[in-house]
Amino acid sequence: MSLLEGIKGPRDLDGLSPGQLVELGAEIRRFLVTEVSKTGGHLGPNLGVVELTMAIHRVFDSPRDAVVFDTGHQSYVHKLLTGRQDFSRLRMKGGLAGYPQRSESEHDIVESSHASSSLSWADGISRAFAMTGQGDRYVVAVVGDGALTGGMTWEALNNITDDNSRRLVIVVNDNGRSYAPTIGGMARFLNDVRTRRSYRRLYRTSQQVFDRFGTVGRAFYRGTRGAVHGFLSRFTNNQALYSNLDIKYLGPVHGHDLAALESTLRQAKEYDAPVIVHVITEKGHGYGPAVADVADQFHAVGQIDPETGEPVEAPSRPSWTSVFADEIVELADENPRLVGITAAMLRPTGLHRFAEKYPERVFDVGIAEQHAVTSAAGLAYGGLHPVVALYATFVNRAFDQVLMDVALHRAGVTFVLDRAGVTGPDGPSHHGMWDLAILQAVPNIRIAAPRDSTSLREQLREAVQIEDGPTVLRYSKGSVGSELDATRRTADGVDVLREAAHRDVLIVTVGPMAKLGLQVAERLAAQGIGATVVDPRWVIPVPASVIDLARDYRLVVTIEDGIRVGGIGTRIRQELRAAGVDTAVDELGLPDEFLDHGERGEILAEVGLSDQQIARDIVAQVLGTRIPVARPLPEEATQEESSRIRE
Repeated sequence: MSLLEGIKGPRDLDGLSPGQLVELGAEIRRFLVTEVSKTGGHLGPNLGVVELTMAIHRVFDSPRDAVVFDTGHQSYVHKLLTGRQDFSRLRMKGGLAGYPQRSESEHDIVESSHASSSLSWADGISRAFAMTGQGDRYVVAVVGDGALTGGMTWEALNNITDDNSRRLVIVVNDNGRSYAPTIGGMARFLNDVRTRRSYRRLYRTSQQVFDRFGTVGRAFYRGTRGAVHGFLSRFTNNQALYSNLDIKYLGPVHGHDLAALESTLRQAKEYDAPVIVHVITEKGHGYGPAVADVADQFHAVGQIDPETGEPVEAPSRPSWTSVFADEIVELADENPRLVGITAAMLRPTGLHRFAEKYPERVFDVGIAEQHAVTSAAGLAYGGLHPVVALYATFVNRAFDQVLMDVALHRAGVTFVLDRAGVTGPDGPSHHGMWDLAILQAVPNIRIAAPRDSTSLREQLREAVQIEDGPTVLRYSKGSVGSELDATRRTADGVDVLREAAHRDVLIVTVGPMAKLGLQVAERLAAQGIGATVVDPRWVIPVPASVIDLARDYRLVVTIEDGIRVGGIGTRIRQELRAAGVDTAVDELGLPDEFLDHGERGEILAEVGLSDQQIARDIVAQVLGTRIPVARPLPEEATQEESSRIRE
């Protein structure tokens, strides 16, 4: 049996010798490369925290001591050390989640993986422990240097240092990267610490001195390494960053030296006050292809060849992100006023090509969505047109800024929301399912949902031409589906994708749900029910032609991949009533629940958004009512549809 197989919980680490711990670390890395290459997942971040996670679990007593990860994509090693070693269905339905999940283990505490929140969690947990007679319990927050670019971490630090009577250890996992290299003044400071010659020279010299004394000297060095690092930190001036916050600082510590990590963490435990432990790690450590990947060091991968790191199978169609990436560069060529902003996601959102060609016109603000949005309002005031590219799930964090800084000031800012709707493997915190309901409440906002690559390019061009208020373009994760041509376009820009001879059901689809709408219409036609399918393109405000079309149908069905509550269907129902149209409306979308991880198709089917289920429900409604027979379209009716027996 391998050493890893013998680890059923953190305390199983206690009896391992130094040599066995080194071998266990190597086994864990081999396991991660082998297993994650089969399923896809966050490989690089976890390869970088093997020794750090082992040290935390040897020094602290989880779950009695609370361990909080920021963000949770670096928790794979934590899962392995807490008895979860079946990675065969990682991020798949019924398998392990890609983030901490309370239903999996008592060792998991924070499920949300929106970065920069861990110190606030740690502040609250440690206060609660102190106030409820549990002051002997520790709280350990593992926060990446990328998360330090987010404002919440500094708000939390300000409050943490207001009360120094708690057992709180903040581990700064400094690898110089979030998704990509960390940016900003904080990043420059930490990089200076990481690369300063005086520190590296003194560290090497001290080790060489002890080496001269042979086995005894090396043993003494291992035992006093934390003190050595504390001494060397005086020469790096690291404490200058935290001195005004009145918080103890230890480090920097070599993040792949298990003995040094343990020594420093045990030193941190001796303080009955908050302590920062600065750990320097390498993302992708121990796996050549990841370390060599300059772009993001295998932050997240699909299925890959474990030997080479190359993708097993290239996508047959371009991704939504790549289509945007190409089009925004073309627009930037044409319009020098166009600028891009992102929040630590230059490559994941597709702004990297814009940045490569026009580096002075693209701004990565770090994990600071609120700042990004208000900064965009300022750029618009100054005469530019900002394009803010975020994941849909992260725009939730900046709602107040969208409302009060952009919309209230009628700023011409375009928001491009990637990973909208059901994203699949990343689970509840990463589904982009709230944006439609949240953003449509913003006055004067315009929201577009492209159905294919052609409409994405077209609607992005339309969006960046609007200067009197915010525009939003939202699209899915993964590959773009086949192109869906319209039979005609109304005067206000609504695309009619399929027009039935008999006006029974009007299906209004949002973005990529257009394909599903057409599949439903085919099923309805087989049952003798005429269904017209339209794509509004711009779903907010509701186009007038959608209201006009709805007057003549027996039933309107809206299909969206956002939540039903307050979604596009709800807005269409309200607009119909306001216009005096009494056509029944069936609003189909996602339930107001936190949806688990799984494939996008699996999740949609589970919540009833499959062509078979939708068609069955529509047939039951149409055939089960006494709504008057629909009026035909004489000029467009087909012989087949005209000959059907109508009710």
